[in-house]
Amino acid sequence: MIADFSKRIYGYECDIYGHLNNANYLPILESARSEALIAIDMPVQKMNELNWHVYIRKVEMEYLKAVQLEDIITVKSVVIELNRLRSKWQQDVYNSAHELCFRAFIDVVHVHNGKPARVPDDIYEHFLKLAEAAL
Repeated sequence: MIADFSKRIYGYECDIYGHLNNANYLPILESARSEALIAIDMPVQKMNELNWHVYIRKVEMEYLKAVQLEDIITVKSVVIELNRLRSKWQQDVYNSAHELCFRAFIDVVHVHNGKPARVPDDIYEHFLKLAEAAL
């Protein structure tokens, strides 16, 4: 499953050139990942209740084309690598003309009670839904 998240870019998110400011990509990616987790019925609140977390270990970002003021972007999120200890997400940002503008790879570690841990079957099955499109 590839999870889609769309939003309009507002002036306060842009630099003096009318482009989405580089610093604002990370919060947008976070919102898109949160929506993806909701879509697989594993929202952050539910994971918190189970004492499971997804901690970001590494982010690689590639800026390909400027995103403009008031453009409506779509973030496509998918898990491209998955095992019981960690996963790797790919998040692509497209403008309203469907042009790829930005790509990020996010390495995450699965954590239980504050320590890296193997994800149990019931939680792993949820994450598999996000990985099916890529695996």
